[in-house]
Amino acid sequence: MASQSRFIMEPKTTAIVGCPFSGGQPKAGVDQGPIRLIEAGIIKDLEGLGWKVKFDGHHQFEDISATNDPPIGILKNPRLVSRVTQSVAKVVGDHVAKGELPVTLGGDHSLAMGTISGTLSKYPDACVIWIDAHADINTAETTKSGNIHGMPVSFLLGLGPKVDEFSWVKPLLRTDRLVYIGLRDVDAGEKKILRDNNIKAFSMHEVDKYGIGKVVEIALDHVNPGRDRPIHLSFDVDALDPSVAPSTGTPVRGGLTFREGHYICEAIYETGLLVALDLMEVNPSLADQASVKQTVAVGCSLVRSALGETLL
Repeated sequence: MASQSRFIMEPKTTAIVGCPFSGGQPKAGVDQGPIRLIEAGIIKDLEGLGWKVKFDGHHQFEDISATNDPPIGILKNPRLVSRVTQSVAKVVGDHVAKGELPVTLGGDHSLAMGTISGTLSKYPDACVIWIDAHADINTAETTKSGNIHGMPVSFLLGLGPKVDEFSWVKPLLRTDRLVYIGLRDVDAGEKKILRDNNIKAFSMHEVDKYGIGKVVEIALDHVNPGRDRPIHLSFDVDALDPSVAPSTGTPVRGGLTFREGHYICEAIYETGLLVALDLMEVNPSLADQASVKQTVAVGCSLVRSALGETLL
């Protein structure tokens, strides 16, 4: 079952980075996502797959205060988001540098500005596979809401007007090293950004047309043609259909099935190139208790698949 990992040192170690953070969007509760995922037994699950698991408790970011954090333009909580994601970048970067596989549990998707920066600090040639209903590539110019969880990719690519508060984010990600799967709710400004920058994106239309196996293969051929670059997989649980993962802040119907979501994770694991994983936007305060339990269970299951659990 083990796909020999090319970048993870033996004995293979995963570091769980719990990020109970909700500052990139307005709905309370997404900060409880990582706490529920840990309570659901993800650590034991991964140990059962042969991983040594490091978990030093959740990052509470208590020392990061931004009490006086007025909007910059319309960007909400900019100083808080910047400081938290910068601290996450350091934590993730340290794990990656040690040859450990960081699994960051969110929290909202603005955190990926930090996690991917951390990966790129060690592997500037890494590619990013972003699984999401949304492109999260708004800039300070195109965002209508000012919620930074809809913007992390633009900062990582260095697109749009510069925002001094985020000058620590080095635009190391190249447009040809990024691919999306699962898109179905993309703002007009974002569609233009994707087109103008020739960014490869597979919407649900392509998933329907080609099937998930073919989509993942073409996606990998695009960002990782020689199958030799490290992969950062950033998975927003809202990529899944709300019937599969209801407890999330911005659900959009017509999403990935349970199996399509898991297939993506299994296929990335099989490459042996995964160096970091994000599982974001599980919000246990939304929907009824059965739906919450279901969403948390699916989140744990996706992480297991990305770290080597197979069906047989």
